[in-house]
Amino acid sequence: MSDALLLSVVIVSWNVREDLKECLQSLLGTGNLGLVTGEQGLSVEVIVVDNASTDGTVEMVRREFPQVRLIVNSENLGYTKANNIGIKQSRGKYILLLNPDTIVKADALRALVDCAEAHPDAGIIGAKLLNPDGSIQPSARSFPDMGAGLFRNTFLGRLFPNNPFVRRYLMTNFGYDEVREVDWVSGAAMLVRRELFERIGLLDERFWAYCEDVDLCWRAWQSGFKVLFCPNAVTVHKIGRSSDQRLVPSLIQHHKSMWLFYLKNYRKRYPLILLPLIGLGILVRLSGALLRVLFHRLRICCLQKLSTFFQRQPTLTITEDDPSESRTNGL
Repeated sequence: MSDALLLSVVIVSWNVREDLKECLQSLLGTGNLGLVTGEQGLSVEVIVVDNASTDGTVEMVRREFPQVRLIVNSENLGYTKANNIGIKQSRGKYILLLNPDTIVKADALRALVDCAEAHPDAGIIGAKLLNPDGSIQPSARSFPDMGAGLFRNTFLGRLFPNNPFVRRYLMTNFGYDEVREVDWVSGAAMLVRRELFERIGLLDERFWAYCEDVDLCWRAWQSGFKVLFCPNAVTVHKIGRSSDQRLVPSLIQHHKSMWLFYLKNYRKRYPLILLPLIGLGILVRLSGALLRVLFHRLRICCLQKLSTFFQRQPTLTITEDDPSESRTNGL
């Protein structure tokens, strides 16, 4: 094993220079240094695939992280296709698909590899994700079903917040403190066994972004591999630092990917007569999300206009020549 490349880390970036810098620093920092430099018979390569960033990301990586292998796309090819480019160029036994808005904690890489080595029947292993404030970020879930589609982030879900469909989908009773088989794990920090890609193929590029992780886990289970959650591989995830730059297109793409997942994998699971209902549910959910964005932006615009208006009002200056009533603090 000492002469073999054990792990390839693939990171796709788009206009997140500072987040990527922090991510690479955590990867190449003290806690993970033994793994990255090849000590103790372990070796790692880090591959960054940049989707035509315009914020100086490429220059930053070349200047500050010369040990990182950089692939620069001439246009934004999407998250999934860019990941596949990195995977095709990788050489490791395992491939860690890592978001650029993550901070990898000490020994997280080693924990993922150790878990994979201990469970050769696992094709995918997910890390334990934390929010920046240290709270648990749900990263292991059940596969979505029609009930979750109807109640998750919809008006029905707000009417019945404790419904069993969403509770099952979100695995609300999951403790995130033990290695455990799960339906799917977040692609923000997902270790994939190369053998899995060789058996079922790479990420499905029809998913431009979003749901490609759910689809890969679905295909893994269908091919006989297991999906595991690893609690010792702790990683901070800031969520959506690229997608938030184009919020409305990202919301539309997310829901398109949801519809594609249902069509691709659930067509034989539900009667054909129900497919229009599922599509309608996804459309209603998207409409609600877009309306919330619109109302939020209108609120911000109104507050900014009010602030500007009051800032322009003349300030009353009280002098000794003014009537005494104008200098009183009471009524």
